[in-house]
Amino acid sequence: MEFNVKHGALETIKTGCLVVGINEARTLTGTAASLDGICGGQISAAVKRGDITGKSGQSLMLFALPGISAQRVLLVGTGKNAEMSDRDFRKLAQKVVATLKNGGATDAVLALTALPVKNRDLYSRTRLLVETVRESLYQFDQFKSKKADKPRLKKCTLWSADKADAEALKRAILHGQAISDGTDLTRDLGNLPGNVCTPTYLAKEAKALAKQFKGIEAEVLEEKDMKALGMGSLLAVSAGSAEPAKLIRLSYQGTDAKAKPHVLVGKGITFDTGGISIKPGASMDEMKYDMCGAATVLGVFKAIVSLQLPINLTVLIASAENMPSGTAAKPGDIVTSMSGQTIEILNTDAEGRLVLCDALTYAERFNPASVVDIATLTGACIVALGSHTTGVMGNNDELIEKLLDAGKQADDRGWQLPLFDEYQEQLDSPFADIANIGGPKAGTITAACFLSRFTKAYPWAHLDIAGTAWISGGKEKGATGRPVPLLTQYLLNQVQG
Repeated sequence: MEFNVKHGALETIKTGCLVVGINEARTLTGTAASLDGICGGQISAAVKRGDITGKSGQSLMLFALPGISAQRVLLVGTGKNAEMSDRDFRKLAQKVVATLKNGGATDAVLALTALPVKNRDLYSRTRLLVETVRESLYQFDQFKSKKADKPRLKKCTLWSADKADAEALKRAILHGQAISDGTDLTRDLGNLPGNVCTPTYLAKEAKALAKQFKGIEAEVLEEKDMKALGMGSLLAVSAGSAEPAKLIRLSYQGTDAKAKPHVLVGKGITFDTGGISIKPGASMDEMKYDMCGAATVLGVFKAIVSLQLPINLTVLIASAENMPSGTAAKPGDIVTSMSGQTIEILNTDAEGRLVLCDALTYAERFNPASVVDIATLTGACIVALGSHTTGVMGNNDELIEKLLDAGKQADDRGWQLPLFDEYQEQLDSPFADIANIGGPKAGTITAACFLSRFTKAYPWAHLDIAGTAWISGGKEKGATGRPVPLLTQYLLNQVQG
């Protein structure tokens, strides 16, 4: 989708469709009122007839209005509140795309950026609009023999009455497009089946991404390398699979080499059967999404590098396939992690923390400014927060607050859960330094407590995206691309101050 910016007299702009918002007030205001005067009151006449009232979710297409150069005018309802919520604004944008993407127009002018959205300035509401339009146009059909029709809508022009707004609009488009490109990559990788997206495939994708941009370092550690480093925990997960594990690194230097890098660590379990502690068969196909943490860090990396942000960024992906076999790890096995801490594996389906703990220890060598791991880690997080909010925990309050603020800015929200010392006791083992599960209570928190044992050398936060990384079941099933917007915003904030 191409986006550009235009200002000036709206009625003189030639386009396939002009999109204008109207609220539930009886009297037209703003852009709608101006256009109504030019077209001889045809918009207000439609309102009086009850063709549209301005209620949120409503729309009405008008054709060939006199005095207006646009071939069509699409009226969309903005509701009765003086300010729209993020959710209402997104729904409006989704309605516009649903109406236009397979309609007659190949381009549209959106006179929506001036609509009042609560707690959002011109830049942030415009970026939200761009990202929502892109999200609504996403398609994944590469395995269908009959491809879906490509949307007819190819170009969106964002209109502003004031030329002075052009810079904010252009910056919003630049950032929104980069975040959307990263989100699309994350969704594509997440939606791939497990027989295609293996640890080896993720390594190839990472190397391919590195080749798209100059100055990117790419490194893939093989199982023999991990064994030499003492990564017994990570290797215990891949032991039951014919697919070899990979530890993947991409590094981008956008500023002084002496500046500490921010490190993102992604869980990359490309398929999770549960291992010997095998999962129930129902919906097990969705365990291809257990690598969405890995997909996220690749999406964020693409967004940051495409923007050429002045920041140093390293992403690590701990990737393996968790399968049951004669060589698989068993409940009761004890392994030694790279940190030297021993782990009693009480449940082989708690494998994400086993691959992450060695990657988090490995992250120490980069002397990081911060480390954030992203993982579809616990079903308990869905019980606690549902599918709307990412769980956030960590050892540094300032870092956690920055992530929560970034989530609000990006409309990709997180919520902090506690990591009180009392929860650590649930991980006690009579035979090893630590058990890999803490029992049925507070499963999301005890999983983060486990990871915290390996992150004492730097500021660290953990994002549990088990509820937000994909949509389950039905026609809407698929990867969401979250939390690419949250993490990209977090890194943008490090640069913008």
